[in-house]
Amino acid sequence: MTKRKSKGAYMISAVAEMYGIHPQTLRLYEREGLLKPSRTEGNTRLYTDEDLLRLEFILSLARDLGVNIAGMAIILQMRERMEEMQRQIQEFVQYIQQEVLTRASAAADPSKGAIVPVRRPVVGPVQPLKKH
Repeated sequence: MTKRKSKGAYMISAVAEMYGIHPQTLRLYEREGLLKPSRTEGNTRLYTDEDLLRLEFILSLARDLGVNIAGMAIILQMRERMEEMQRQIQEFVQYIQQEVLTRASAAADPSKGAIVPVRRPVVGPVQPLKKH
């Protein structure tokens, strides 16, 4: 795999040459929904660094593991779902951490941090029950 040093967009011929693949392979990956390069006004495909990272993953699936296009689509979809789940878990952990800090700071005044407000009954002298 080729290391990229600059940040920008690459045309299909440059990407094909960098990775030693035919431009038709890139077109096939796009047609199958595996890659989604942006387009210029003249309809030229432009591959970003992010697209190239995805392409490297696709090529490793194909070359190293022998995965076909249908398998790649499933793996990429599962990978995206896992990344989304990881993002949601991180947000949840941050929420829990913030909630713990909020409740810890409210511990000095239990009425402010309680889930259910605590009302302590006022205890006075006990009155005997009257019989009727």
